[in-house]
Formats: sequence, structure tokens, C-alpha cells
Amino acid sequence: MREDESYARIRPNPRGSRPRSKRRPTHDDAVPGWVTAVDRGRLTVEVDGKPPVTAVKAREIGRRGIVVGDRVRLVGNVSGDTGTLARIVAIEERTGVLRRSADDSDPNERVIVANADRLGIVVSLADPEPNPRLIDRCLVAALDAGLAPLLVLTKNDLADPEPLTAAYRPLGVEVLSTGGPDSILGLEALRTALADSVTVLVGPSGVGKSTLVNALVPDADRATGDVNAVTGKGRHTSSSAVALRLPGSGWIVDTPGLRTFGLGHVQPEHVLAAFPEIAEAATSCPRRCPHRGGGDGCVLDGWADTDAKRLRLESLRRLLEGIGAESL
Repeated sequence: MREDESYARIRPNPRGSRPRSKRRPTHDDAVPGWVTAVDRGRLTVEVDGKPPVTAVKAREIGRRGIVVGDRVRLVGNVSGDTGTLARIVAIEERTGVLRRSADDSDPNERVIVANADRLGIVVSLADPEPNPRLIDRCLVAALDAGLAPLLVLTKNDLADPEPLTAAYRPLGVEVLSTGGPDSILGLEALRTALADSVTVLVGPSGVGKSTLVNALVPDADRATGDVNAVTGKGRHTSSSAVALRLPGSGWIVDTPGLRTFGLGHVQPEHVLAAFPEIAEAATSCPRRCPHRGGGDGCVLDGWADTDAKRLRLESLRRLLEGIGAESL
């Protein structure tokens, strides 16, 4: 009897009839999108010419997180119709990444927004009072992220914006104010500044950030809150970041109210660079000078010969101490 392959026993595949393959789909048909909101695993993605698309992260992305502002690629149903779901299969390289840490001792950074152009720091002139130290921290974060800073002063009907404007004008920071009888003019100037860009708005709770967003984007419907009469601090009204399209052109990203802004992930030299007038004077300091003052040979003590300069130098030194900078 002749033997051939027909007598060989073929064992069935216990895991199914389809053989395993190391080949992965190329997703050549994936379409580009831009993430505008993230909510408990569901992502809202802007796709050109379509209603907002609801999507989930595909398994092949792994543990990498997706944030508002990410440019992504999607497959599946990208029609934006109610009840449909697409998959995000790729995240493009990020630029303009705004980060913060839990506190200054924590080097682990948290990405807030990606692919932004500028950082709008919203500060009220009164109720609650402005916090220059928090403003400085946001400026440092903007510089570290490569974002152009913009200082937006609200409630200018309650206090004069000129002192705060004068304090930050030497840093080259653009300053705009709104509120009071000239609020319409202030909003128009702000709309012009925000056009054709993606701007992240940050600020403490109670400064009027959500009110400002609702004025800039009439259908935003962002919740607003009051300032606590006992603590003088605002109540959180936004729970997550969301990107909103401005009428005409441009986007703003509204973020939850801040109480602190940790800079544990920022390098000390970036902090110094946030104060250009001080950085220029510091070139005459001894090598690896920590710029702490108090007899360490730092020339900045002599440079700070006015009240304004002393305030700026004190702010710099607080930041350097907060992030544990030993030398530059």
C-alpha cells in the first residue's frame, strides 16, 4: 500500500481555524482628526467636513494617554452619526505640550493639552485678588511648552489693571483686560488676539474664566460659579478640558480651575529664561551660581535696585527654591 500525505492526521487548531499572524493592519484608510474632549474613555474628535466623531482608543496604542489637542488617525465609522463609534489607531507627534506636576517635588508630569499655540492666563483684578506667584508659574510653564503667553485680566470695573500690566510689560507679555463699561471693546481685542490659533485658558476658580468663555463662544454653555465669601477662593465649575471653536477662526481650550501649578518637571534654566531681564543680568554671575542671594556672589542682589526689580527677583527665587534648583 502506497503511503502519501492523505494518511497524515491533521490536528485541529484548538484556538480557532484562523492561524495567528504577526502582521498588523496598516490602517491605510485611517482619516486624520483632532481631539476636542476626553470623557471617561470616550473621546470627541473633530474631523473635517463632518459632525463631531465619538471614538475610543484602539488596543495597539497601548497605555499612552490621549489628551485634548492630540492629532490622531481614526478608522471605523467616522460619520459622526448618533450611536456610531470610531477607533483611534495612531497619535501624531505632539508640539506645544502644556504640562504640570502635582507639586514641585514631583518630577512626574501630567500633560494637560497638546498642539497649542499660546497660553492665556486668566486673572481677576479683584474678588479674588490676583496671585502674582501663580501668574509667574504659568509663565514658566508656557515658556517650557513653547507657548506664547497672554495675560487676560478680568473684572477691570473693580480695580485698575495698570499696576499688574506694568509689572508684566517688561517681560514682553501681551496683556488684555475685560469687564466694566468697556467690556465689549475688551472682548473684541481678545477675539482678535485669539484668531487663527489654539489658546489654552488657565486660571484659578472664580476669576471669571467660564464667563469669559461663554462671551467668546455664545453656545459654549460653560457652568459659572461664585467666589466663596469665607475663603475668598472660587468654586470649581469645569471638570475637564474641552476645546471650543471660536466664531470666525481659532480655538480655545477651557481647563478646570487651578489652585496650584506644580513645576517639578521643569528644568531650572527654563525658569530663569522666563525672566529675560534677570537672565541678561545673570550672565555676570559666577559659574553655576544658584541665584539664591545672601552672600553667594550673585550679582542679582545689586541689580535689584528698584521695588519692581526686587519683586521680580523674589518671584524668581521662590520658583527656583520650589523646584529644588541647586545651581544653573
